[in-house]
Amino acid sequence: MANENKRDYYEVLGVEKNAAADQIKKAYRKLAAKYHPDVNHEADAEAKFKEINEAYEVLSNQEKRQLYDQYGFAGVDPNFSAQQGSPFGGGFGGFSGFGDLGDIFGDFFGGGRSRSGGGTRAARGENVVAQVEVSFEEAAFGCKKEINVSRIETCDQCHGSGCAEGTQPETCPQCRGSGQVRTTQSFMGMTMQSTAACPTCGGKGKLIKSPCSRCKGKGRIKRSHRQTVDVPAGIDDDQAFQIQGQGSAGANGGPNGDLIVNVRIKPHEIFQRRGADVLCEMPISFCQAACGADIEVPTLDGKVRYNVPEGTQTGTTFRLKGKGIPYVGYKNRGDQYVTVVVETPTRLNKEQKDLLHQFEAATEKAQPKRKSFFDKLKRNFG
Repeated sequence: MANENKRDYYEVLGVEKNAAADQIKKAYRKLAAKYHPDVNHEADAEAKFKEINEAYEVLSNQEKRQLYDQYGFAGVDPNFSAQQGSPFGGGFGGFSGFGDLGDIFGDFFGGGRSRSGGGTRAARGENVVAQVEVSFEEAAFGCKKEINVSRIETCDQCHGSGCAEGTQPETCPQCRGSGQVRTTQSFMGMTMQSTAACPTCGGKGKLIKSPCSRCKGKGRIKRSHRQTVDVPAGIDDDQAFQIQGQGSAGANGGPNGDLIVNVRIKPHEIFQRRGADVLCEMPISFCQAACGADIEVPTLDGKVRYNVPEGTQTGTTFRLKGKGIPYVGYKNRGDQYVTVVVETPTRLNKEQKDLLHQFEAATEKAQPKRKSFFDKLKRNFG
């Protein structure tokens, strides 16, 4: 194709001159798929396909694209470069981007690069996810739970062969057991070879003439069963633990996947959790807060005695060391934090109110925070 009869490379690919590399590649892929001679049987398809490849070979190469933008076709013409003593080297002296072209043609025709290994390679089974719900105490100290697990297992009738009893799989005659076939295609006077999965055996390298009636020749079946699992002590809500080898069966002798168990913890009526620590609120009376008291506090280990000091204010938090939740995998435990809430009496009768007023008058000097506040108020607002 003489230079004077050539179309501008940007025009061939239908892109602007400032098009980014990914835009050029996208345009090329679309046109190459449309005009490839194996797909398009129009009379001028092959010529258009060559024109598209020539344009892409230049515009996909940054150096050649710069030469083309500056000098036009002459900048990438090896004859012009040689005649003029150009410092640009070989110019357009054949395709240099075979790696990129191979990737693209691989998308169209099943692989421009060879792929190793057939379909008979061992493959690890998939992980299986299940869920278990436990109480607050069960999560804290661990427990055994029975859960429902649905997974892929090796067929117990054919033992994974996929064949009916008394039969064996046969070697695929087309790929001779490799699981792959090589194809040869030509374009622009060059020959390209690609490797793809054998269409006869689907890449397995074997043919099953008499499939197992239970698994239909797959060698594996899906089953659900009940399984007992050990929930580890200290696990938190929405965490998971893993049991190796209890997932789906592997293919062609590959190892099983794992069982992943997600944990949900039921809310507790009294306790809340913050990591390995246990939190709770405990109401006490005005008299207990003012005079001090020996009270019973609930913990995961049962009730314990705690002495509330006199003058305790509402919102005060005290710690019970080692009464929290075990750290996963360790014997050490977190702490329990108890926040006291001083309960204000309600629905008092007249006699009770009168007594409280008398008490307030008698204890006015015993309320330093209240006195300090009103002193500040008087100084600032008169």
